[in-house]
Amino acid sequence: MVLAKSKNTYVISERPEASWVKMRSITEQAGLEEFLSTAELAGTDFTAEKFDSVKIIHPDQRNPYLLSAGEEKEALSKHKAHQDRLTVPRRPPWNEDMKKAELETSEREAFLEWRRGLAQLQEQDDLFMTPFERNIEVWRQLWRVIERSDLVVQIVDARNPLLFRSEDLEAYVKEVDRSKNNLLLVNKADMLTVPQRQAWADYFAEKGIAFSFFSASLAKTLNEAEEEGEDGKGNDDTLPQEEENTADGISINIANSDHPRKITVGLVGYPNVGKSSTINAMLGAKKVSVSATPGKTKHFQTIHLSPAIILCDCPGLVFPNFATTKAELVCNGILPIDQLREFTGPVGLVCQRIPKQFLEAVYGIRVLIRPFEEGGTGIPTAEELLVAYATARGFTKTGQGQPDEARAARYILKAYVSGKLLFCCPPPRDPPFDIHEFNRELYDTAHLPANRQGWIFEEAEDSLEADNPDHVKVMHARHQSQAPRTQGEKSARIDRNFFADGRGSAGHLSMPFNYKYSERGSVPSKPLSGRKQKEMAALVDGVDPSEARLPNDKRHFKGKKARGKSVMEE
Repeated sequence: MVLAKSKNTYVISERPEASWVKMRSITEQAGLEEFLSTAELAGTDFTAEKFDSVKIIHPDQRNPYLLSAGEEKEALSKHKAHQDRLTVPRRPPWNEDMKKAELETSEREAFLEWRRGLAQLQEQDDLFMTPFERNIEVWRQLWRVIERSDLVVQIVDARNPLLFRSEDLEAYVKEVDRSKNNLLLVNKADMLTVPQRQAWADYFAEKGIAFSFFSASLAKTLNEAEEEGEDGKGNDDTLPQEEENTADGISINIANSDHPRKITVGLVGYPNVGKSSTINAMLGAKKVSVSATPGKTKHFQTIHLSPAIILCDCPGLVFPNFATTKAELVCNGILPIDQLREFTGPVGLVCQRIPKQFLEAVYGIRVLIRPFEEGGTGIPTAEELLVAYATARGFTKTGQGQPDEARAARYILKAYVSGKLLFCCPPPRDPPFDIHEFNRELYDTAHLPANRQGWIFEEAEDSLEADNPDHVKVMHARHQSQAPRTQGEKSARIDRNFFADGRGSAGHLSMPFNYKYSERGSVPSKPLSGRKQKEMAALVDGVDPSEARLPNDKRHFKGKKARGKSVMEE
């Protein structure tokens, strides 16, 4: 790097980096960091000049939190119009005669040109994109996995498959070799209902996409049950066979049939879609470490699944894709929640997607919303939900006593990303699905935690016993397999100490520490000492404390008596 100032030139030698540094996953960069990395990638020097007048322009002038219905519809239409420009970087042509430096230079130039195209989409066309991988070393691992694999499997999240799917990656696989095949593995399919899986299956079949539904968590449960000697029969969460696999028509052609070799299956996906869990479920043991952080796997690794199949695990990659707001990225698990500073947008999106009654039932809270006559919409705002949750959990700010909304937001958003608060995006169609009708079956009593189901059943039984006893019997039949809600030992101990006769704090009033220093608190308190009484009297009379005299002052003035005695003697 060369820095020039007036006529003097300074050459700064860069510090050597460790071998693991170049494999770090980089998804977001500040403006200066992106400029420096681009200059280093292009292999060019630049001159830094100091200007007296510098104008800083905020890069994001529009509201990054939420969009209105019209703005969101306009953004989606722009995404559809520029979908063909959303590509993945290609590896330039190469041969065995090329030198290492020549090949690396060619790859850097192609990668730089790809980044310029994406920057043009963001700047000139005003399109909001998800963070994507900006480290060329990670993309080189993807190039090697595609070249080695006979079948490339994209693992996506069943709650929003199209966000995690890269169409251009499938086209690139065919460009490398026409005999290679693609497969879309829809993981976490147990979170979808049967009608939702059927809707997505119809969409994939209509588009000609080879897909397969899968659940790594269910596969792990079945593997553990088999190890313990239990049979997995009677599990209602297993996927229907007619929907579980529709990729039976994939044929893999292995060249050089005279020398048979193993089939290589490459696994590609985002870091948070369950790629490592899928591999461990296939193997029946934990062979790959599980992490939601990009860059956990530094290099691609091969795992022998069977004598005929080899799994080629690619490092977690964040592909470029379009998005409407940053709140959507947070709710989809792309942006980290613990580093979040603005939380009203993501929580507001959760309030729009999850019904208010279900939120109250899950957390056992009551969300007070603004009535319609005062301008309310019937949907709680982010502040209303966070205040209710923080108040119920006792989350307060230090020294203020106000509800800690930031802490409450982290709990709610993590529950949404993990699937405790479940929402599934519908497939696109014309006319579009109603998102609330599409997810209606996800917000019944069966999707609540077991303790909350027992509590709701007891309340419903008490309220409906007199009016509709038959309905109570039906509800009891649905919940008879669940254990009744019992009181914990801690709650029972608190109740005994509080409500017992003559025990605990019954009949006693606790006052704050500063109450005894107030005017009302000083009446029944201990009398003040003489010095404090003197200071209080001085404050009341507005004089100096040394000149103040108390009405019942018993001080003896011996000097005056002595002077009076001398006068009498004279």
